[in-house]
Amino acid sequence: MTAFALDTSDDRKARDMVGRLAVAQALTGANTAVIFATGSIIGAAIAPSLSLATLPISVYVVGLAAGTLPTGWISRTYGRRTAFLIGSGCGALCGLLAAIAIIWSSFPLFCLATFCGGLYGAVSQTYRFAAADRASEGFRPKAISWVLAGGIFAGVLGPQLVQWTMDYWPPHLFAASFVVQAIVALVAMAVLSTVDAPKPAATDLYRGRPLYQIIGQSSFIAAALCGTVAYAMMNLVMTSAPLAMQICGLPISDSNFGIQWHIVAMYGPSFFTGSLIARFGAPVIVAIGLALEATAAAIGMSGITPMHFWVMLIVLGFGWNFGFIGASALVVEAHRPEERNKVQAFNDFLVFGMMAIGSFASGQLLADFGWTIVNAVVFPPVAVALICLGVARLMKHRARS
Repeated sequence: MTAFALDTSDDRKARDMVGRLAVAQALTGANTAVIFATGSIIGAAIAPSLSLATLPISVYVVGLAAGTLPTGWISRTYGRRTAFLIGSGCGALCGLLAAIAIIWSSFPLFCLATFCGGLYGAVSQTYRFAAADRASEGFRPKAISWVLAGGIFAGVLGPQLVQWTMDYWPPHLFAASFVVQAIVALVAMAVLSTVDAPKPAATDLYRGRPLYQIIGQSSFIAAALCGTVAYAMMNLVMTSAPLAMQICGLPISDSNFGIQWHIVAMYGPSFFTGSLIARFGAPVIVAIGLALEATAAAIGMSGITPMHFWVMLIVLGFGWNFGFIGASALVVEAHRPEERNKVQAFNDFLVFGMMAIGSFASGQLLADFGWTIVNAVVFPPVAVALICLGVARLMKHRARS
């Protein structure tokens, strides 16, 4: 009875935290949406060559990777809320620097701006884990997915913000969009300042197993690999899509529409993904997500009409949602509470480090080999991840027998 009461109390607190973090996720997601909707187009306009057009988005992903380990250290040492506030400050700086870069036509400054945006994104990736900190074991998958559900509003807010403001400061296309993005980041900072995420106990800094022992588990290897493939392959295709649509002669409004519904598809299923994980298990949901990403790539290879791009981006978003949320739930299962910050930070470092490589490759792949090859690259990593997931599940089943 006591344990049940504790779980109920913990989940009540967790639900309150989930609500605040979901709002922050919606606001923070606008940062990502603006960068992905405009980054390659701005890059094509001010970069020294077309092959560098997607470099600003790649630099954003480098910022994601570079920010993961420091975010874990700050969260472990000073508490998650401190990390959240520093991250949103980086988001505001991103918007201001990007606006100045567009006005000055400075490609290096624009890349610096997107790097700051990546640091903001790295911090926002910990919202999902923060929601699980106080949740009972049964509520954790729902807490993770409900926080990410806030991203559905980012899917509406971000691209619409671009659509409404991109021509507001002529002749500087998208400059006003980034000014507004900076303001949105400051609003997110205000929301995050109310999150109850106290500094961890000093003893937690020295408790738990060594990191090498945790990451050597087959369960962690499968979780990290699946999360990395789900995110990296989604990012590879999404990064190239706006520029590919422009090369195919499609208007920016079609690109904005596709990115908008892609982001909605990324986060919309989060309202029920946690329940699906609780019912069928995280490995099944991860496998479905990876299969959907492969399906999206096949759709992308089948044509270059607006409908082909839109359907591909929507299916890709669904695949990312199932694959990444499922993998995140598997990561939470692979560590103890006192190990969470270092393990989660290391997992995100792997995910976004590989994303950075994929982002750098996407522009060169598109410029040198075309849209079809960009999509074809998705299939081998997805196959490897599915095999690893199956092996880990088999090993876990045998260990229980």
